[in-house]
Amino acid sequence: MNEQESRAARPAAVADRRRWALAGLVCTGVGVAAGEFVAALASPLLSPVTAVGQAVIDAMPGGVKEWAVSWFGTADKAVFIVSLIVVMAGAAALIGLLERWRRGLGLAGIAVFAAAGILAVATRADVSTAAFFAPVVAGLVAAAMLAWVAGRYLRARRGAGAPTGTSRRGFLQAMAVGAVVAVVAAGASTAFRNAAVVVSGLRAKVRLPRPAVPAPPLPAAASLDVAGLTPLVTAAGDFYRIDTALLVPAVDSSTWKLTVTGMVERTVELDFAQLLAKPLVEHYTTIACVSNNVGGNLVGNARWLGWPVRELLAEAGVRPGADMVLSTSTDGFTAGTPLQTLTDAREAIIAVGMNGAPLPLEHGFPARLIVPGLYGYVSATKWVTALKVTTFAADQGYWVPRGWSALGPIKTASRIDVPRDGSHVPSGRVTVAGVAWDPGAGISGVQVQLDDGPWQDAEPAAAINVDTWVQWRAVVTAGPGSHRVRARARNGAGVVQTSAIAPPAPDGATGYPQIGFTAG
Repeated sequence: MNEQESRAARPAAVADRRRWALAGLVCTGVGVAAGEFVAALASPLLSPVTAVGQAVIDAMPGGVKEWAVSWFGTADKAVFIVSLIVVMAGAAALIGLLERWRRGLGLAGIAVFAAAGILAVATRADVSTAAFFAPVVAGLVAAAMLAWVAGRYLRARRGAGAPTGTSRRGFLQAMAVGAVVAVVAAGASTAFRNAAVVVSGLRAKVRLPRPAVPAPPLPAAASLDVAGLTPLVTAAGDFYRIDTALLVPAVDSSTWKLTVTGMVERTVELDFAQLLAKPLVEHYTTIACVSNNVGGNLVGNARWLGWPVRELLAEAGVRPGADMVLSTSTDGFTAGTPLQTLTDAREAIIAVGMNGAPLPLEHGFPARLIVPGLYGYVSATKWVTALKVTTFAADQGYWVPRGWSALGPIKTASRIDVPRDGSHVPSGRVTVAGVAWDPGAGISGVQVQLDDGPWQDAEPAAAINVDTWVQWRAVVTAGPGSHRVRARARNGAGVVQTSAIAPPAPDGATGYPQIGFTAG
């Protein structure tokens, strides 16, 4: 072939590669959608895609997860899902190109895809025999469709010169139909799988009992009237969600059980009805994520209803030598909580209610742990199903081998809500306001600093209890121009929030929160 013929053939070769890539994308997409549809019918709570995604999350180094949370916050899962779809689409297109290069190589790629799905499903804590059908079906459908498309529209005409308009139209029509089938199957799988809808219906039927020990009424002086200030109690819909579950687990409260094992005198098993029949206590508690940056919003305050964990452990009878309780979620997540924090006087509870309603699905329905004074990664297990009394020497929670501290006490912290960072305000008297917290120790005072001036005392609101955050406000005088405000809190023991700057890993960020504003 001379140079002129070679140049003329290049566009046709490029178009051919595009068709093969499109075939790989659509055929693999149909297979994946078929697998998801089968999973929706046979294994509603576990599918190949969610299993692969969860396996990737589990395999990520702790630093990568910390980076994702610091950049995307509570949107980290949405970003991950979109990224996973993009990567899978690229791999599917590559499968088509491999099949173009050598017959059977793309089909082998599909087999690898299916094998990855099978292995991922096998690693999940909530796996069932039925869950394995989905990746098998996905692989068979994708392979069969790619072989058919290749034989009918692509491979046969590669040796027959330029494609005819009819074959081009036929190929594009087949791809369009395949894309529609994939979308419809994916939509149907979502509708059929929506066990969350069923569970939400069960949740709606839950009637929480009156607490044996209700929370005292909120002090009138606990809320400050400052526009833009974080509400004293965080609504469930506004509460942060950071966990390792790619999709929210849908747990049926009618079959849920909590089991206590390990270094105990007797195994204890509790179902949801039995839990609701216990003398429940109600308590306002502020919880925070260890990934929260200084001044960040991964912290919230709510009224929790539950049964004290110390009473459950007392029923089991803790044996001497134990110093940790390993809690396990229905999705396999684990947290190692110091035994002392679950048996002392603090209100560590197996929570069933949040702000007067059953726990929302995304916050752990039907039950979760709430432990005042500890970051969530070592205490706040959602969808909890097991407590194992053990030792730190024998067991580790999910995050510890990934580089985080085994102990996770929440540090004295504060945040500035008003003015907003980067805002413009009238010069003169400027109200600065925010929240401060140190669950377990409480907050005794807050100070603010304008630019490099002296620290001045802020006005703290009344505290609900030592386990919740406290609102505060101060008035500073700011002339025209740019300004910087910092804050620092003092806990109930008189310990002042540290100025040392540290990142969230391995045991919580430190430093003073700071915002900038312009007055004029």
